[in-house]
Amino acid sequence: PPGRMNRNNAGLNYFVIYLQELRATVVATISRCSRRWVRFCRYLLIRLTRIIFMVETDAGNDNGAIMDSQTVNGEVPDQVIHDADMEEDEARSEATFRYVVTNFSKLKESQLSPPCYVRNLPWKIMVMPRISPMQDRQQQRSLGFFLQCNGESESSTWSCYANAELTLIAQKEGEGINTFCRKIQHLFYCKENDWGFSHFLAWNDVLDPDKGYIKDDTIILEVHVVADAPHGVSWDSKKHTGYVGLKNQGATCYMNSLLQTLYFTNQLRKAVYKMPTESDDSSKSVALALQRVFHELQFCDKPVGTKKLTKSFGWETLDSFMQHDVQEFLRVLLDKLESKMKGTCVEGTVPKLFEGKMVSFIKCKNIDYQSTRVETFYDIQLNIKGKKNIAESFRDYVKAEVLDGDNKYDAGEHGLQDAEKGVIFASFPPVLHLHLMRFQYDPVTDCSVKFNDRFEFQEKVNLNPYLQTPEATPADYTLHAVLVHSGDNHGGHYVVF
Repeated sequence: PPGRMNRNNAGLNYFVIYLQELRATVVATISRCSRRWVRFCRYLLIRLTRIIFMVETDAGNDNGAIMDSQTVNGEVPDQVIHDADMEEDEARSEATFRYVVTNFSKLKESQLSPPCYVRNLPWKIMVMPRISPMQDRQQQRSLGFFLQCNGESESSTWSCYANAELTLIAQKEGEGINTFCRKIQHLFYCKENDWGFSHFLAWNDVLDPDKGYIKDDTIILEVHVVADAPHGVSWDSKKHTGYVGLKNQGATCYMNSLLQTLYFTNQLRKAVYKMPTESDDSSKSVALALQRVFHELQFCDKPVGTKKLTKSFGWETLDSFMQHDVQEFLRVLLDKLESKMKGTCVEGTVPKLFEGKMVSFIKCKNIDYQSTRVETFYDIQLNIKGKKNIAESFRDYVKAEVLDGDNKYDAGEHGLQDAEKGVIFASFPPVLHLHLMRFQYDPVTDCSVKFNDRFEFQEKVNLNPYLQTPEATPADYTLHAVLVHSGDNHGGHYVVF
């Protein structure tokens, strides 16, 4: 145990030197290793730093609960985060940090914690006493608790969306004593660079020793923040995520979101690369333009432009400022690719990846007669109104409609018959596109309206129950991408996850 070691022991000194050399090796490795090993290297670095610190100070450490991932008053035990070698960690997407407020009962003005860096932006805890008038003309004093982002920046163009949990830590144990936390979500920008609660908790409750929040006139505030990549600031997407984005020409977010999805469909990307385009007109070839976009997404360090691609569609500049339906655009693009691939080594790739088959049927109830028709599909439009999840929507999709009464089926020589009309799936493609029909016609308003109802879809789903004949390989699917539209039928914005 470190506490029992003799610091003057020669063997111990050699051990420390060895650990320091090993730590230096890990530091040098982080900048060269692949993304999958970065997290492990950082974890190893934290552990090595802790061991060296414990050995050199000849003492154990009782603060293990906050050593690995938390910053206290801007400093991490073992000085891990503020080590220059850990600078890359400032680009992390989330962090937990604390601020210890001493002499709390005498707090008169606002205080800011030292910064904790997330997404390369400085985040600080802001604490202050707040006083508000009551209905009976008395004044209520409360604890003001806020999260500040990039507070000292002079830029007016930056923004960063984040979720955070603000917590007042309980410093003693006992029945009915718990930490007190509240959650926020906010788009931080120059005019609203702090967000939180003016009245996080009543001042008297904080000072009440029975509540357990204060000890020796000291309180501990904690924030866990999860931030999206910021906009309008220096952000090296390639360095921090391994990927780059696509430039928006004005209203091409729907196209960019779809292109990112198709780019990450590896077999399609390989087929696009293999399409022969040597003799194509560079200004009119959709295939060549798409090859360029995919190649630049893979190898460029900066956001990729799409003007050559939209020009190959025959679009004028104005067309790039008009939003189109992403499902319609997908069908047109796949149709162009399928045509271009004919007669080449990648012919049939598009239907092989995206085409499924369904059987439409009408089956008479009282006689042995039915009509069937096999159809192909590249996407499935699911009704979500009144449906909880994908399973309910699929059951609704294959639910048979009863034809009776005045709506009987004309079975030719058999006359009008009671029947069932419906569809069943014959096969699903390897890559299945589901279109959630959030836009539907409303007869009351005589226009299309958008349903923003909650709709659940799991990371994994089995579609065997909806197949006419289950295949040898189960129809198990893993969620690959989600295209999201925010807005209404008059306009909005597309993003992809």
